[in-house]
Amino acid sequence: MELHQLRYFRAVARTGNFTRAAASEHVTQPSLSQQILKLEDELGAKLFERFPRNAKLTQFGTAFLPKAEAILRQIGEARTEIQEMAGAEKGKIVVGAIPTIAPYFLPALLTSFARQHPTVQVSVFEEITPILLERLHDGRIDMALLALPVRGEELVCEELFQEFLYVVLPAKHRLAKRGRIRLREIKNEPFLLLREGHCFRENAISACQRSNLDPSIVFESGQFSGILAMVSAGMGVSIVPAMAVEKRKGCKFIRVDDDHACRKVGLVQRRNHFSTRSQRALIDHLKQMHKQSSAQS
Repeated sequence: MELHQLRYFRAVARTGNFTRAAASEHVTQPSLSQQILKLEDELGAKLFERFPRNAKLTQFGTAFLPKAEAILRQIGEARTEIQEMAGAEKGKIVVGAIPTIAPYFLPALLTSFARQHPTVQVSVFEEITPILLERLHDGRIDMALLALPVRGEELVCEELFQEFLYVVLPAKHRLAKRGRIRLREIKNEPFLLLREGHCFRENAISACQRSNLDPSIVFESGQFSGILAMVSAGMGVSIVPAMAVEKRKGCKFIRVDDDHACRKVGLVQRRNHFSTRSQRALIDHLKQMHKQSSAQS
């Protein structure tokens, strides 16, 4: 069994297609197919059901996939650890972040980090929590910025900060001049919220439930930008975290009058993940940046 065979197997499992898998691994499709056949022959089991346009894992392939991913992840981490010990740090970090954090929190952070660590390459993968956790588990991202709590014995979670929630009203709304607002005061308003799958949706709904409010949801979006555009047009009200508060024509942001109406933002890593010097530097920078911003606010 060869490592490249495991990589090819993983690529086909992820893409569901031999041609796309070959392209992702930078080999020809016949070569990749031949190596998969050799792997199947060695294991004594068929790993894929082959169809004209796709490939599906068999029960044997499904059972073998997490083991192959674990081997590849461990080999990658061992290589990284040896390079670190030898002083050959490549300085590549992949950070995952949910859409309600990535565009608000990361730009200034990564810009200042790049000035201090110009040899470190940081890339960001933005997705919803379940997909980020999947990628964290199989080693495709090094760390993730998520809303807590996140459960899993194989994960280590560190809370970075909490932020209050804000109601967003049309600028001419009857309550737009208030300093704070209780959610029950807008119980009859149409609500505009994030779609299912976005964890902040649960933060917003939980805040409503604490106020005995069952929101009437009339519009759902995958981004705050779409929701704020609808609020400014007078289509309803919404709830956003503090980092999404901005100067926007037609919108008024008012803090929710409930100190428990907040979300916790944290850093999540695999428990057995080996952190490189570059990763530790980014984590330290993240914490320091937040301390400075908290002191200024």
